[in-house]
Amino acid sequence: MSLNNISLTSVEYLNFRDEITKRIRSVQYEALKAVNKEMMTLYWEIGRRITEQQKALGWGKSVVETLSQDIQKEFPGIRGFGVSNMWDMARFYTEYQSNKILQPLVGEISWSKHIVILTKCKETQQRQFYILATKKYGWTKDVLIHKIELKIYESFLLGQTNFNTTLPENIRNQAIFAVKDEYMLDFIELSEEHSEYELEQAIIKNIRAFLMEFGTDFSFIGNQFRLEVDGKEYFIDLLLYNRRLQAMIAVELKIGEFKPEYKGKMEFYLNVLNETIKLPHESPAIGIIICKSKSRTIVEYALKTSTMPIGVATYSLSPELPDAYKELLPASEDIAKKLEVLIKE
Repeated sequence: MSLNNISLTSVEYLNFRDEITKRIRSVQYEALKAVNKEMMTLYWEIGRRITEQQKALGWGKSVVETLSQDIQKEFPGIRGFGVSNMWDMARFYTEYQSNKILQPLVGEISWSKHIVILTKCKETQQRQFYILATKKYGWTKDVLIHKIELKIYESFLLGQTNFNTTLPENIRNQAIFAVKDEYMLDFIELSEEHSEYELEQAIIKNIRAFLMEFGTDFSFIGNQFRLEVDGKEYFIDLLLYNRRLQAMIAVELKIGEFKPEYKGKMEFYLNVLNETIKLPHESPAIGIIICKSKSRTIVEYALKTSTMPIGVATYSLSPELPDAYKELLPASEDIAKKLEVLIKE
């Protein structure tokens, strides 16, 4: 079908349509950003004035409650000016106004996401990370909450992978976020003494919970996934798929401490997956070796010269991170250097 001799399915028309729709989306996005910045400026100003008046005049909680009611009478149906939200404005201003790192980021994300970060995160650099990542990757409020619950910040700082040197830039950080340093397998019922077979079978029986521990972008392809090379069979413990990365994730389970030779075996699996299984549009396969324990120094040396994307993590049958693990977070200066990656890329 055509209109004035122009085919509505022609390449020229489709390109023209895409150009216009792309421009509309761009303007809509810029308009939303502008509105958000105006609202954040307003909330910031209200928080500042509440804080100043409290200090100067000794006003109590009843003043904010009355102010909230008066605003809603003046602007019927207006949202965002309930008592709780107005106290959040004051708290937001109080905690961010003298913070040289966070104060410039006030207008970068929406108010509801700021409140999630303010409530769930206590440290400045942790808050900075989630603000930057939310802006960069367009996380919704629900996704942001899920990322915080998955401890993506800690994984970003502690995760032992070589993704920075082995993966394309467009998926590098997403892959780093996707791999944890410690997997909590407290949902499976195993004694401390168990075999790799028992561990694998327990995971398969609880595959939904296992995938939730990995994250919402993961799906299960199979266990003991068969590869054939030169007439010989090889089996990957678990093969997953990450739809955001569009990459296969090969998982090897080890019930003891990490050994350097595990890296070589994983490299073999990844090479075979890339050559025989990977589809043309997919990203390179990624390997995750999950062990009961590891020496961080040995892992660092093992991954140093590898050209295949591999991460090494540990697993725990307890729902709590060990204190020693919590103490592994790097110094503030080193965290700042890692966060520079999010700012620059």
